[in-house]
Amino acid sequence: MSQQISSAFNNWQAPDNFLKITTLDCHTGGEPLRIITSGFPELVGDTVLQRRRYALENFDHLRTALMFEPRGHADMYGVLVTPAERPNSHFGAIFIHNEGYSTMCGHAIIALSKFAVESGVVQRTGDVTEVRIDAPCGLITAWAKSDVQGRVTETTFECVPSFVVHQDAFVDVPGLGNIRFDLAYGGAFYAYVDVADVGLSCDRKDYNELINIGRLIKESVSQQFQISHPYEQDLGFLYGTIFVEALEDSELHSRNVCVFAEGEVDRSPTGSGVSGRAAIHYSRGDIGLNQPLTIGSILDSRFVVEVQREQQYGPYKAIIPRVTGSAHISGKSEFIIDPADPLKDGFILR
Repeated sequence: MSQQISSAFNNWQAPDNFLKITTLDCHTGGEPLRIITSGFPELVGDTVLQRRRYALENFDHLRTALMFEPRGHADMYGVLVTPAERPNSHFGAIFIHNEGYSTMCGHAIIALSKFAVESGVVQRTGDVTEVRIDAPCGLITAWAKSDVQGRVTETTFECVPSFVVHQDAFVDVPGLGNIRFDLAYGGAFYAYVDVADVGLSCDRKDYNELINIGRLIKESVSQQFQISHPYEQDLGFLYGTIFVEALEDSELHSRNVCVFAEGEVDRSPTGSGVSGRAAIHYSRGDIGLNQPLTIGSILDSRFVVEVQREQQYGPYKAIIPRVTGSAHISGKSEFIIDPADPLKDGFILR
């Protein structure tokens, strides 16, 4: 009888006037990614940035509906797949979260590349398949590595030029005083802070305090320092605070906790974040070319980052980093939006 009842519930169909959006849900190192696969209205524009602005101006309620409760949560992350911007790219990506639209997302690139190859969106070309994705910050090239069964086991991507803006700067943070930080760009701008300087660790037990202090530091740096991108005005803002914890470990160089957007905590080591860290370490002389760093997250998931080459980028002596990580599937969903639902656009209770 219970199976018959379950089957009957499964026969429910949404009325034609309900909006239906399908997704492929996955995670990279514990950080969620909701890939929107159908149902989202078409975005107008010739570039990813133009389509991102169009989404903000016309369909931001759908971002909140898919990221916020009851369909998501305060730390949900998603991606809208768009047509390619460049002639040789496979597709474009617009990254969405609880605050809005980010400029780069390494964990999303890793997951998108895996499922693009496994689904046939990008034709597999052997053990390693190249995937070219147009992100808001520029072209991202990734390489998806497959096993003998054809499953993608890890992805390496080459980030955009990454550079250091400030080293050993100080910011006055209410209640904390002067906090030392580095400001660097790895597809997004982050303030990097030694977690010991705020009396915490990059551990789950300090989760709530990391959010609170990370938000204070982000707000203070944004108010006291000018942040601008050399070429794109839309990219010139502070995305988050990254706490760094040095480790005496034979496998891990250090640990990252990234607090971004409206207090979201990245469960992964943060792909754009470790790109910025590679620029910082290379600038200090801590690492050289092709010298990998293994960086852990609050969950102990890991990314490997290394500097491939130097490149002048506007006024900055930048580097091109490569980041490697792995993604896994968590589900396939069809989300339904009832136009009569007073909470259809979502809400957040942290």
